Amino acid sequence: MKPPTFAYHRPASVAEAVATLGDSNGAAKVLAGGQSLVPLLNMRLAAPAALVDINRLGDELAFVEATAGSVRIGALTRHAQTDASEVAHAALPLLRQATRHVAHQTIRNRGTTVGSIVHADPAGEMPAVLLVCDGEIELASASGRRTVAAADFFTGPLESALRPDELAIAATFTVPPGRTGSAWVEVSRRAGDYALCGVGLVVTLGADGTVERARGGYISVGPTPVLVDLTDAVGGASPAKADWDAAGALAASSVEPEEDIHASADYRRELVRVLTMRAGRQAVAHASARELAERPSGSARELAERPSGSARELAERPTAARAEDP
Repeated sequence: MKPPTFAYHRPASVAEAVATLGDSNGAAKVLAGGQSLVPLLNMRLAAPAALVDINRLGDELAFVEATAGSVRIGALTRHAQTDASEVAHAALPLLRQATRHVAHQTIRNRGTTVGSIVHADPAGEMPAVLLVCDGEIELASASGRRTVAAADFFTGPLESALRPDELAIAATFTVPPGRTGSAWVEVSRRAGDYALCGVGLVVTLGADGTVERARGGYISVGPTPVLVDLTDAVGGASPAKADWDAAGALAASSVEPEEDIHASADYRRELVRVLTMRAGRQAVAHASARELAERPSGSARELAERPSGSARELAERPTAARAEDP
């Protein structure tokens, strides 16, 4: 199928892009990766009067920035670039964990992280990651810029707080405190399909080593991504004794999935329960491993770096000495 007729604009700057959007009277769509928009056009499910292609704006909008407190991703950063970013992964492992579940590699090579968020698909991974990480979206228009928190951005299926004259500039994900682990788990009919249910779970350990905070972001179980605070179920417990069965039951009681041709509401609710248990155990193990690696002493790192009595000592012995070892 072919898309309906539209005017095509290819601005050379963000300022030109937002001016074009402002002049369109709400009848234009932004083209970035196009992995969602182009199929909608071809199936005649969308018929904008104009497209504003921002792919020339890489110098302004293709970036990944990480600080001690946040990861900021530009509107032209492809999923594959988000996945490959070591600074983003070091600061916020959940980004890579979730990105690798987005569709197929060919789509990740072209589709954009921010575009996925703005598309506001309740089955999309990136909106849930932004939500569970207390993130925000930066929006620009001819009249200025504003920032919208993830909790206020998603308003319904494929609906968001983005105004017709606005361009999404970047998404900022808050980096949780130290001793935090995460996991992304989902179930789909085939690899690369939309998930029947998915969860991104983040667990933070306190100074005493017990679970201080646990939250999950869920997809495909509501009209928007769903955030559930699981701390009441597992807070205060040691990682080994955290009751993820109770956390799964809490999550299942907190969602209201709808039935469709792919799964019943009860089945999706059961997936929420089971995937919460699975992701919770993975996330708390991840948190414990990160805490161990970051300890200044008495840790695996210290053991590996001991100057004697270690594998390193053996490796550094003269060849003759090694040959004499039994």
